Amino acid sequence: MANALSVYFDGSCPLCTREIAFYRRMKGADAISWVDASQSAEWEVAPGLTKSAALSRFHVVTPNGELLSGAAAFSRIWLELPRFRWLGSLTQNAPIAWLLEHAYRGFLLLRPRLQRAVGRRELCRQK
Repeated sequence: MANALSVYFDGSCPLCTREIAFYRRMKGADAISWVDASQSAEWEVAPGLTKSAALSRFHVVTPNGELLSGAAAFSRIWLELPRFRWLGSLTQNAPIAWLLEHAYRGFLLLRPRLQRAVGRRELCRQK
């Protein structure tokens, strides 16, 4: 899928895995290359993207090689998925993109606690 949008996510994160699974069920998702960076043995998972960076923040690489992260990466995915294209278009506007990026940064601060909570919940379900 050389001309596909490539999505790099942390497959070891239960929150990330659930969200990616949600997107992968959408119409249009089969045209996207989904890459679990946690399974990469390489220091660099894509040109300009280290494994460490890919695990700490959401990234996409566009077909023309542009590396996007955080809110801009989500916005770009949404443009590819017909169900969310309206949201992708909306979040291309500077004030909304800025707000979304700050919300994403806030989420990143909470992510470790949320991961632990989801992990405990999944363990309880398995018992």
